[in-house]
Amino acid sequence: MATSSNSRIRTLSVRERVTAALPLLERLSSEVAHLSDAELVALSRLSEEVGRHVDALRVRTAGEVDARSGAERESSLARRYDSTSAANLLAYTTHAAPAEIRSRIALDRRTRGSVSLAGEPLPSAFPAVAAALHAGAIGVDVAADLTRTLEKAAQDAVIDPLEVETAEREIVNATAAGFAGRGPLANSGEALPQTFDDYRAMAGVWLEYLLREGIEQSADESARYRYFAVGRVRDALVRVSGKLTPEAAGSLQRLLDAHVGSPVQFSTCAEQAAEDEPWSDAQAPADTRTVGQRRHDALVSMVQAAAASEHAPTIGGAAPTLVVTVAAEQLADPAGVADIDGVDASVPAKLAHRIGCTGAVQKLVLDPRGRIIELGSPRRLFTAHQRRAIAARDGGCVIPGCTIPAAWCEIHHVEEHARGGATHTDNGVLLCWAHHHDLDGSGWEIQMRDGVPFVKAPHWVDRRGIFRPVINRRSLRGEIRRRRRGDTATPRATRVS
Repeated sequence: MATSSNSRIRTLSVRERVTAALPLLERLSSEVAHLSDAELVALSRLSEEVGRHVDALRVRTAGEVDARSGAERESSLARRYDSTSAANLLAYTTHAAPAEIRSRIALDRRTRGSVSLAGEPLPSAFPAVAAALHAGAIGVDVAADLTRTLEKAAQDAVIDPLEVETAEREIVNATAAGFAGRGPLANSGEALPQTFDDYRAMAGVWLEYLLREGIEQSADESARYRYFAVGRVRDALVRVSGKLTPEAAGSLQRLLDAHVGSPVQFSTCAEQAAEDEPWSDAQAPADTRTVGQRRHDALVSMVQAAAASEHAPTIGGAAPTLVVTVAAEQLADPAGVADIDGVDASVPAKLAHRIGCTGAVQKLVLDPRGRIIELGSPRRLFTAHQRRAIAARDGGCVIPGCTIPAAWCEIHHVEEHARGGATHTDNGVLLCWAHHHDLDGSGWEIQMRDGVPFVKAPHWVDRRGIFRPVINRRSLRGEIRRRRRGDTATPRATRVS
């Protein structure tokens, strides 16, 4: 029965078979939520396999429209349908984004065969990729990436075509076996790629081999195009762009990973701790920021720490200082606005209050006539000696679970300087940029008791609303040593004026 059904399907045209398949796929997504875990995992593999076949058909269809719309053809398909190009025609028939259409056409050009001047068929530039793509063994992501990579390598250096052919075949065979269990390496027991990152790693090794004679020259050539740019304000945010050298990207990635890659997880409940028990990272709440937001906040902390460093380059003989300007009436208005030097955008006036805590930023207050009536004074900034003392006491951001080190933190006046708070170690705590920026709305509260910071968690973390001490790991080790000696007295903070 199945054989006769398959035979009947093969007699249908391509269009008829696709049309017949559509009712089988309609509204399947509405049933996914009712699947068991095992069924869901199995469906994720099967739906991807179906998607590979569909994507290959879309690539080949777009490419054939492109091939039949060439300027050298006597009758251009696109012109016969009143379109200026194949991409223009496909934009109306597929409703796909222009970039997606161009990508499909480009991939098909690299994977379809051609005809010689004598009328003889010629293979595609990447026959192994073409065969695996149209067999559903690899997806368009692998096919597009591999063909672009090998094509660029051949343009950048003189490479033996046989070596390129070997690299293409080996990469395709391994990927097809690892992803779809297809091809000559299927069930071979070899180490096969299981993820797209695995494929990229394998392709990278082959690329190193192909460019072995000119990898240094290629790196020097690529370094000429390095850049970093800060764009204009749009939707209250500024877009940054750039191309980094591998060593610069690696160094930045390691710094960001150190504070983004290991989010704190619950192991004990904060409400079970005694009132006098110091906070521990194990009781820290889950970080609700996205990975991208955490990277941004860590980068801000690094930049501000560098700007405040005594080793930072100077501008006009002074340290690089960000100036935030605010009118006096705006400063007193809860909805007031301020301006940041060098950035064409307004920011909340409350920012001017917060940034006065860091030496890398200076507040400038103007009266209605434009006269300077207040300039952020060094007297309200913590000295280097005070900062070292606070850093030794706090060890880093005092919010439980935060991993930002002391060198990247700002010092926060627990009692605001504008309300008479002293610039003293007993009134200053370390906060990272993110927690300092959002302290008023985060639910966290800080008190100083005899020079020791106490922190109260938001009500959704600890409904008791109690302040508990924050002791860094160095102090905690000292406490353990004292307990071993039988001395249970609580250490008092050293006062540093």
